Amino acid sequence: MLSDGKRHVFPRLNHDQRQARRDAIIDAAEAIFADKPFNKVNMRDIARLAGISPALIYRYFPNQQHLFIEAFLRGARDLIPVLDDCIGTEEKGLVEKVARIFIAYLTEHEQYFKMMTHFMLEGSINEDLQERLNTIERSVLDRFDRVFVKTGAKKDVRGLSHAFFAALNGILITYRQHPGRTADEVREHMELVARVMARIFENEARSGEARG
Repeated sequence: MLSDGKRHVFPRLNHDQRQARRDAIIDAAEAIFADKPFNKVNMRDIARLAGISPALIYRYFPNQQHLFIEAFLRGARDLIPVLDDCIGTEEKGLVEKVARIFIAYLTEHEQYFKMMTHFMLEGSINEDLQERLNTIERSVLDRFDRVFVKTGAKKDVRGLSHAFFAALNGILITYRQHPGRTADEVREHMELVARVMARIFENEARSGEARG
């Protein structure tokens, strides 16, 4: 409110300007998520980096959780076309190639991995937001289904995809911050583990005996 009692009027923005501001808020949130634990991030920090007032953020995102989700979804959507390109053009060693893409993407974009693990462990996500997360997860699993069908799986393809998704995240959680190793050594070790894991999944897919 202004001192004379008149309500503050925000400047009227067109669609492109509103989208640009929304993107700037998400960019700022991602930058801060990459540097701080989630419980240390607040809207004031994000607003400061975005160059706007904290109150203005709430015109675009009702709360911090919605902003977290939107930032994660934007990053996860960027992974989908990368997977599609690989699946559409590769045949030999497809499981390993997709595993390496997934691990490399979430290693290079650590903020998305931190968001994903946060949501996996968070038990109080709004139901509508949870469905949005489930939708993007299903999109990734759909790509994994295509990988295993091309590899030869005949039964319980979705079960293989769920196990593959869990195994990839397990590699990232276990080795991403491996003590005493450089970033290059960590990446090389994760790729080695991914190759071993990929052979196991390829053999299971080709056996035709994948079970739930």
